[in-house]
Amino acid sequence: MINMIQNAKDQAAALAMAAYQAAVADGTLPQADVKTAPVEIPKDTANGDFTTTFALAASKALRQPPRNIAQALLDHMDLTGSYFTSAEIAGPGFLNFRLDDSWYQGVLSAVESEGDDYGTNDGLAGKKYMVEFVSANPTGPMHMGNARGGVLGDTLAAVLTACGADVTREFYVNDAGHQIDKFAHSIEARYLQIIQGEENVPFPEDGYQGGDIRDLAQAYYDAHGDKLLNVPEAERQETLAQFGLSVNLPKMKTDLQRYKINYDNWFYESALHESGYVAETVDMLTEKGWTYEKDGALWLRTADIMRENLLKAGKKEKDIEKLELKDDVLRRANGFYTYFAADIAYHRNKFAVRGFDKVINIWGADHHGHVARLKGALDALGLNGSEKLDIVLMQLVKLLRDGEVVRMSKRTGKAISLSDLLDEVSVDAARWYFNAKPDTQMEFDLGLAVREDSENPIYYVEYAHARICSLLRALAEEGVTVPAQADVDMTLLTGETEQALIKQIAQFCEEVKLSARDYDPSHINRYLQELAGCFHRFYNACRIKGEEPKVQAARLKLADDTRVVLRNGLKLIGVDAPEKM
Repeated sequence: MINMIQNAKDQAAALAMAAYQAAVADGTLPQADVKTAPVEIPKDTANGDFTTTFALAASKALRQPPRNIAQALLDHMDLTGSYFTSAEIAGPGFLNFRLDDSWYQGVLSAVESEGDDYGTNDGLAGKKYMVEFVSANPTGPMHMGNARGGVLGDTLAAVLTACGADVTREFYVNDAGHQIDKFAHSIEARYLQIIQGEENVPFPEDGYQGGDIRDLAQAYYDAHGDKLLNVPEAERQETLAQFGLSVNLPKMKTDLQRYKINYDNWFYESALHESGYVAETVDMLTEKGWTYEKDGALWLRTADIMRENLLKAGKKEKDIEKLELKDDVLRRANGFYTYFAADIAYHRNKFAVRGFDKVINIWGADHHGHVARLKGALDALGLNGSEKLDIVLMQLVKLLRDGEVVRMSKRTGKAISLSDLLDEVSVDAARWYFNAKPDTQMEFDLGLAVREDSENPIYYVEYAHARICSLLRALAEEGVTVPAQADVDMTLLTGETEQALIKQIAQFCEEVKLSARDYDPSHINRYLQELAGCFHRFYNACRIKGEEPKVQAARLKLADDTRVVLRNGLKLIGVDAPEKM
């Protein structure tokens, strides 16, 4: 829970405010309503490690040039006992601070004391979160979009947990409605073709054409023969659909477990219908005046709900009109509820029944039009969907092999599935590459993913960890072990690459926070690449084995702390930290 970067920022801000109050007390600066001193890490740290823009921000209130204010702060600042050796003015009025040895020592002490917990924080403690992801239709194999969504959801859940939240991972099983009906018709047609001949049984025009449907029909026929030939059509379709689900769902679970994804809960859409919860939810919307009947169907006044929300957000009526908002059907004329009605009920369950403070869904970008409609429906139910439901939209995946686009699986002739992918590249490589920034289209190069050189980022990072482990083994054979922090003189670590590495270790705590704040765990990938780079540069510049004992001890401690942080970061994104490569 120790964040030395935040600690340094807080201390620099406190020093600046204390200096301001001292300057006010002796009349050097006027009293004004100045409440904070913003502190950041400058892009160029040549002039300092941290900087405050207090003088620039307060210039108008104090009616003084920023450099005059900065000089007054400097004249009244006492750095005794702080993390800083000096402060100096730069540019138009920045006040830059330079770190002293105590800060660097504090970073390594935090890694030693916290170990596996280093990088975590309690910023979301007491909050109950759900991350719902993948939720693929159980009508066929999972594809590249599911593969990407799986990693994004799983790693996002991990970083939220690292920030103190109580997180539930959930898969919503669409085992009801139109897709399952089409699934049933597809298997039925293939089943009847086996018995009566393919030329005698037409296949549905909108049916699922994949070879997996043929496999399911054949599997049922092999086990049960033609027992369904003469039963009522509805019974035959229901039996075949349930058989298909009994095969596909365990396969999905197995593939996801192979991918290192384990859910806390599998929630079935059918349960919402069977319990009457969908009907009850629609009735609630009707009672609140948000529905109407037209052409025998029941409609949600989606356009009115969204218009109301947009007006609250400051949109002008003329701009709203351009959006051509439309209403949605909740219950068709045949009495069946739509998928949208079930989705509203499902999310009502998340908030009203299970009490989640925040729900995050990982969706494909093609669902963007559904976001505001679902949030609006929850608002209409009084569940504050606009604030409590967040949707992460992920862009498409382009699969490459050595720069060439790959579209088909050699085995099936169809789009490459998650299972196909994991037969070709390691799980770690797949997880690494799919944990890319969600809102950008990503390219996954199969050729690069299996390369064993520095061009492959996952290899580069894992190699850094293995390199440190190899060093520790070699020194252990000579009787040299990693010393405790108390037995190390960290003031010996004054080299540029040594201090850069310690700063990067400290940055891990910040990156975990940013990953959770932005719903973007790819922060961790980028961080680990930079940490690995900092270590390799340190290792090449600073000899450890055979160095003078005190220097060797300090550098060995730094290397081992780097190993801990690499391991923690890799674990967070579900990737192994190998000890040998």
